Amino acid sequence: MLNSLTADIAENIRNSLPADRFATADASHLKEPRGRYTGQAGLLALPQSTDEVAKLVSIASDMRVPVVPYGGGTGLVGGQVVEEGPVPLILSLEKMTAIRATYPEENVLIAEAGVILADVQAAAEQVDRLFPLSLAAEGSARIGGNLSTNAGGTGVLRYGNARDLCLGVEAVLPSGQIYHGLSRLRKDNTGYDLRHLLVGAEGTLGVITAAALKLSPRPAAAGTALLQIASPAAALSLLSLVRDHVGEGVSAFELIHAQGFAFLNETLPQIRNPWAATPEWSVLIELGLSRGQNPTAALEEIFVAASEAGFVQDGMIAQSAQQASDFWTIRESIPEANRRIGSISSHDISVPLGALAEFIAEGGRRIARLGNFRINCFGHVGDGNLHYNVFPVPGKSRSNHEAERPEIKRVVHALVHEMGGSVSAEHGVGRLKVEDLERYSDPAKLTAMRAIKDALDPLGIMNPGAVLRVRQA
Repeated sequence: MLNSLTADIAENIRNSLPADRFATADASHLKEPRGRYTGQAGLLALPQSTDEVAKLVSIASDMRVPVVPYGGGTGLVGGQVVEEGPVPLILSLEKMTAIRATYPEENVLIAEAGVILADVQAAAEQVDRLFPLSLAAEGSARIGGNLSTNAGGTGVLRYGNARDLCLGVEAVLPSGQIYHGLSRLRKDNTGYDLRHLLVGAEGTLGVITAAALKLSPRPAAAGTALLQIASPAAALSLLSLVRDHVGEGVSAFELIHAQGFAFLNETLPQIRNPWAATPEWSVLIELGLSRGQNPTAALEEIFVAASEAGFVQDGMIAQSAQQASDFWTIRESIPEANRRIGSISSHDISVPLGALAEFIAEGGRRIARLGNFRINCFGHVGDGNLHYNVFPVPGKSRSNHEAERPEIKRVVHALVHEMGGSVSAEHGVGRLKVEDLERYSDPAKLTAMRAIKDALDPLGIMNPGAVLRVRQA
């Protein structure tokens, strides 16, 4: 049984560290971006070192008080807020922002968990390296949260998820014990890999306080193109053709539907649509090539070959860094446009690449049976991850469809499951998808997950209710 953070317990915790390490949680720490959850106001802890995190978690363990680790607050599945149950201690890593070391010869950077993702990217650039994790919220998301949710983004096709970019972690376990796992090794087979347990655990197994991150050489030259394609199936054929031309030189391959452009025009008209007539489907491609290679010439060859094969109908190859940036602004602004429209139900899903086109077609048919809705389907088609979001028609808002939301979500996720996909590709489970995890995951996996949780966090203090349902007494 967990205890609420009472005034007496809060005072005990406050006395453990200097006064400037605490504040009263305000709206910025109690809301999540989609407005689906509102957390309980309580004590906000702002530790400045791993030792201070360990002290706070140790006291919380002794007092049986829940702890909610907090990064940048950009998560979209409610993992950072607790609406009900015992009032928690909110443990923010925002004051732990040191880049502890860089090893450019090793392609390694060690950062504390509170470092904003864009600052990790900048620190890598300062030593002529690339940290390739890139997503729309990189100006406010923090690396600890990125790792805790195993964030994806636009670079997964070439570089992998956050998990693939992490060599080691330092973390505070639920007992308050510090795990000193900041390894810079590529090979280490000494038993269970705790790094891979903590990365993607969404703060339910401990608090990541620092990480050894894997860097990459910076591509010598980049090329960007926005191409009109005939269909999602043509996108997959185009991806295969691109790889035939440049191998692993394709850094990003993003699918954009006409609805995304329509939402941008409706909510962010300052973002210019480069198409004279918006195509139903577009693909944004970025190549990153080595010295001696010309990405613009490669894109021109790809365009010609794809046009002759019938995959591409029209297109634009960026002729300057500014034009490339403008293309990317379109893609990266779609989530904000979605937020302003207000989705009825948003789905971060993945399916096998071969099933992607069928999923999009069948998903549209099944949603149409439920009523009149708009669908904005876009995402990282190169790795099978789509953001498949359902919106009201003009003149209505998501509040008009709250009663229909569960059925829309069920229909989409059931189709994903039928096609051997995942109902959470990159955003995590949080509190939003706990029931989906129970419904669609392999029972043996759930049993193992529960056993791991019980072993590492027997009191259940770490982010209770996220990923796994709180056990009933």
